[in-house]
Amino acid sequence: MSIIADSPAHAGANSGRGLILPYKGITPTIGRKVFLAPGTYVMGDVTLGDNVNIWFGTVIRGDDNKIRIGANTNIQDNSVIHVTDDTGPTTIGANVLVGHGVILHGCTIEDGAFIGMGSTILDGAVIESGAMVAAGALVTPGKRVKAGELWAGNPAKLFRPLKEAEIKHIPWAVKHYVERAGEYLAAGIGVVE
Repeated sequence: MSIIADSPAHAGANSGRGLILPYKGITPTIGRKVFLAPGTYVMGDVTLGDNVNIWFGTVIRGDDNKIRIGANTNIQDNSVIHVTDDTGPTTIGANVLVGHGVILHGCTIEDGAFIGMGSTILDGAVIESGAMVAAGALVTPGKRVKAGELWAGNPAKLFRPLKEAEIKHIPWAVKHYVERAGEYLAAGIGVVE
């Protein structure tokens, strides 16, 4: 389903959901049961899969290239997702957890990855399925974080293999945030019409 905000008064933060804006005639495509918290902005060539939940203060700006976010993915408060025309799109798979205050720029986050709070993933970097980036880490351009690895630091480096509890936490947390978003949607907050 494609949504065009009639005006900021109609679709702005006071309407109970985020603001969806076209850019150069391209309007974001929004899946079913998507939660867009008040104060979020989604603009341009962006596709959000089913059950995606985008939390307060997040900006997803598909103006220079496309952004794709897979089903059940969670983008926490005050995150920024952007692209550049010369480095390619930003692609975020299904069942991904993105913590508070994260910057994702021209990178690829594969299914089931975990991006910790306050981290930054830059152009051309790839975070493989089942990999984890620690809070506050800076993954520099072109780096690859492999499945089962935890990277930390600035610049980020391999810190250690993931522990079994960390691996099990990712699907649990994905389910938790889809359920939490459903509670907001049931209350009429963040509903995309």
